Amino acid sequence: MLPDPILQLGKIKVHMYGVMIAVGILCAFIVLYTYGKKLKLNTKFLDFIYYDAIAAILLGFGSSALFQSLYNFIENPEAGFKLGGGITFIGGLIGGAAAFLLIYVLLRKKLSGRLYDAISLVPCCILVAHGFGRIGCFFAGCCYGRPVSGFPGVCFPNVAGRVHPTQLYEAAFLFLMFAVCSYLLLKKNFRNNMSVYLIGYGVFRFFIEFVRNDSRGELVGGITPSQFWSILMVALGIGLVFIMRYIGSIYTPAAIAEEAGDGDPVEEADE
Repeated sequence: MLPDPILQLGKIKVHMYGVMIAVGILCAFIVLYTYGKKLKLNTKFLDFIYYDAIAAILLGFGSSALFQSLYNFIENPEAGFKLGGGITFIGGLIGGAAAFLLIYVLLRKKLSGRLYDAISLVPCCILVAHGFGRIGCFFAGCCYGRPVSGFPGVCFPNVAGRVHPTQLYEAAFLFLMFAVCSYLLLKKNFRNNMSVYLIGYGVFRFFIEFVRNDSRGELVGGITPSQFWSILMVALGIGLVFIMRYIGSIYTPAAIAEEAGDGDPVEEADE
């Protein structure tokens, strides 16, 4: 673990956690452009996704801090509501996704592409960024697991005894899921990667919470906030399967040509 700064330039301190976050974001944008080119997405639309993603990331960080502050307040109301008590990935995901979709909806009439064409690419970007982020959590010594004797236990600063390195468990799962989603997208032209991501990560995160040991508060029924959102992620993923199927049924080449002003679709001649 490397919880202390690895570099200091004046008042600026560089932590390994921040480095991994930066590496993850950089890899996400590399995946975005590399996969976008392979999928032959419109260049201007790909640029829009790039800038929209930057805005979503910035707002997502603010949302992640806001959600964690809310969790802290629920767990200990007497301490009052205070920002700056850490961040939570799912809170950032919710805020970032909301910002991304809002910007798209507001500008969609001016765009030269459809979100339907790129939606299966988005999870690949999220997964690779999140995977490196979890490695950053390992270096920082946060998001650790419950006590365990011997292998695979790891000693963290300010934590008594060995604990499960749940950050590395999650990073391994995220990179594996990234490989699966990449294969489905690039080799099978799979349209439901977002559902795979929401269901897969939702189920994994729900159960990994039983192994994690860094308290993030509890909600109704004793479930953690992350477990609550995980259940909603799974439900949304299932619903999205049917939504994508419906959109795919009306998003035909003939409909695209008609909307683009290429004239009425050509009817097939009777044989």
